[in-house]
Amino acid sequence: MSWEALMENNLWVSLGTVLLITLACYWLLRTLLLLVSRRLDKLAANSRVRLYRLIAEMFRNTSRILLFTFSLMFAMRMVEPVTGWDRLMSHGWFIALAFQIALWLDIAARLWMESLTRDGKTRNPVTTTVIGIMVRILVWTMTLLSILANLGVDITAMVASLGVGGIAIALALQTLLSDVFASLAIGVDKPFEIGDFVVFGEVAGTIEHIGLKTTRIRSLSGEQVVCANADLLSQIVHNYKRMNTRRIVFKFGITYSTPTEKVREVGAMVRRIIEEVENARFDRAHFFGFDDSQLTFEVVYIVQTSDYNKYMDIQQEINLGLLQGVRDLGVQFAFPTRSIEFVGGSLPEVSVAGVPRPRDAANG
Repeated sequence: MSWEALMENNLWVSLGTVLLITLACYWLLRTLLLLVSRRLDKLAANSRVRLYRLIAEMFRNTSRILLFTFSLMFAMRMVEPVTGWDRLMSHGWFIALAFQIALWLDIAARLWMESLTRDGKTRNPVTTTVIGIMVRILVWTMTLLSILANLGVDITAMVASLGVGGIAIALALQTLLSDVFASLAIGVDKPFEIGDFVVFGEVAGTIEHIGLKTTRIRSLSGEQVVCANADLLSQIVHNYKRMNTRRIVFKFGITYSTPTEKVREVGAMVRRIIEEVENARFDRAHFFGFDDSQLTFEVVYIVQTSDYNKYMDIQQEINLGLLQGVRDLGVQFAFPTRSIEFVGGSLPEVSVAGVPRPRDAANG
């Protein structure tokens, strides 16, 4: 093609038209996205709905390159297309749209992960990170496969190979994956969180770290206990941090020589002592039964706090009150006693420090 022919045809007019339409469309889309983002920010500030803020942030992070690509293809649609470009433009529309949707979903996943760490709640950061990475990998994998399918590539064999490879990897890493999924279960179901005091088996301590494979617990004796997540979830875990109240049951005994009227007064005395203690709610106190060497009382009360140290302070006040109350009633606490009866014969000889006791002169 000669320069004269190049100058005589409408190529330059078409190119100029495409450029003007592209710039105008690009400016219009940018302005529209900016206005919508500001409007959504106002709605989020008034209603405090996170979805509005999330959509506004997604629109603000729209790719300018893809936005320009949309504008260019729209302009090329407005002008008489060049022969053979129809197929290329149809693929271009799909590729640009797929990439933009993938970017929006990727930004949404990232913002969701950030929101979980900004609300002041204690969460499992490893679980949040793993879920976020899995979601983003899934988004980009589906985007890539859809683009390849739109370009005419047969993805059936690729998907099958990915499935077989995934099964092989899962079998090889079965133990690791079980702990990973257990970590995800801990993060989603939240049976315990960092800072909780838990008891399982012979371990009692505070959760320090919930990892991808293990959970670390600082025991009461000071050492760090490392437990696999799968093994931890297979046991019964007592979470004492989420306990609102404590039900306390204890027993004490008085002697068999106590008169019946005094025995009746002991229950009323116990009730009066517990009701005078702060953060303690009396439930019951009964003469429970006849045991060896004692008349047994069973007492039940509720501690209105989960703090173990406060519970021990309350129990100490109750014990001191019982000690004084029993003395004021003229009753004695029971202690183990044994009576031995000798029938016939003589008493055994008693020696002190290995020296036999001298016999009585009268007994010769």
